[in-house]
Amino acid sequence: MTYDTIILGAGAAGMMCAAHCGGRVLVIDHAKAPGEKIRISGGGRCNFTNMYAGPGNFLSRNPHFCKSALARYTQWDFVDLVNRHGIAWHEKTLGQLFCDGSSKQIVALLLDEMERAGADLWVQSSVRDLRKTENGFGLQVEREGQRLSLSCTNLVLATGGKSIPKMGATGLAYDIAGQFDLRVTDTRAALVPFTFSDGKFNDLSGVALSARLSNDRTSFDEALLFTHRGLSGPSVLQLSSYWREGEAIRVNLIPDLPVFDLLREQRQNGGRKALKTELARHLPARLVDYLSQHISMSGNLADQSDAKLSELTAALSDWQLLPSGTEGYRTAEVTLGGIDTDELSSKTMEAKEIPGLYAIGEAVDVTGWLGGYNFQWAWSSGHAAGTAIAAKG
Repeated sequence: MTYDTIILGAGAAGMMCAAHCGGRVLVIDHAKAPGEKIRISGGGRCNFTNMYAGPGNFLSRNPHFCKSALARYTQWDFVDLVNRHGIAWHEKTLGQLFCDGSSKQIVALLLDEMERAGADLWVQSSVRDLRKTENGFGLQVEREGQRLSLSCTNLVLATGGKSIPKMGATGLAYDIAGQFDLRVTDTRAALVPFTFSDGKFNDLSGVALSARLSNDRTSFDEALLFTHRGLSGPSVLQLSSYWREGEAIRVNLIPDLPVFDLLREQRQNGGRKALKTELARHLPARLVDYLSQHISMSGNLADQSDAKLSELTAALSDWQLLPSGTEGYRTAEVTLGGIDTDELSSKTMEAKEIPGLYAIGEAVDVTGWLGGYNFQWAWSSGHAAGTAIAAKG
C-alpha cells in the first residue's frame, strides 16, 4: 500500500494536517477512536482556542519558533472553521473559547474536513517497524490481526507527548526522532497539580478561591483549589510549567483584596468581633481556620494594632510552600519539551536533515499555557505541515 503521506496520530494536530495535505493520505492511531484528548477536554466542551493566542503564551527552548505557524493560521482562522460547521461557541474567561454543546463537535469537524480531503483513517492500528527508504519511508503496521506493509513519501509525527498514559499516550514520537538522530529536549509533565507528601491540605480538600501563584520567573492570577493530594486549579497548572523540582512557590491569597484597609475599617466599626470571624467574611472559613494554626489570629479586632494587621496581610500575600512534586504524566494536560525545534523548519515543520519527515503538535518542543493555547498550536502546526506537503505536489 503506497501513500503520499502517512500521519501517525489521530489527535488534533494529526487530523488538522490530514485535512490540508492533498494527495493520498492515511492517518494511523492505536486508540479505539480519533481525537480522544479532544473529547475529554474542557469538561467535555473543548476549549478549542484562545482569543489572545500569541507567541508569548508558549514555552520552548526557542521562543521564536512558533511565530511563523501561529501567524499563518491564527485563532480566528479556526473560529471561522468552527462557524462554517455551524458549531455554537462562547468565551468563558480570559479569552478561552468553548463549544456550547459537546467537544465531540470538534472531532466531527475534523473528521468531516478529512473526509472532504479524501484522507483515510485507521484506528486500533500500531506501527511495528519503520525505516527510511530511497523514496521516503517504509512501515509495518499491525491492524485487525494482520501485519501490513506500507510506504509513503511524507511521514508526519503527530503522536503527542507522554501525558495521560491511560488514554494511550506514549513517547513514540521521541523514539522515532531518536531513530532518525533528531534531538529531543528534556521532557516532563506540565499543566499538572502540585503534590505534598505530608498530606498537608487534607483538611482543606475542596476549598477554592482566586489567588496569585508565583516563583522567581512568572506569576498567574487564577483560581486555586486545595485537594487531598495538594494544590490544583488553573493558577497551579499554569505555574507548574515553570516549576522545577525542589523549588518553593509563593501564594498570594489576597491579590485583589485590600485586607489591611478592610480590617482596619472594621476595627473602628465593630472592634468586638473576633479577628478570625471578620477575616472569614473575605476568605473561605475553612482556610482561615487552617491558617490560624500557623499565623497569629487570636483576639478581637480591637486588640489588633496596625502593625499586627500589617503582619497578617503580609503573611496572607506571601505564603511560601515547597511542593514535593507533581501528579506527573498521569494527570498532566501536556508534556513540556519534545523534539528540538532546531531540528525543524519553523515554516513547514519538516526535519531539516531528513526530507519528508515532519513533526507537529505536542510532539514538538512547543508547549502552550492552559486555556486553549495547546489546541491552537495543534491547528497552526498541523496546517503548516499540511499546506507545505500540499505545495510539494
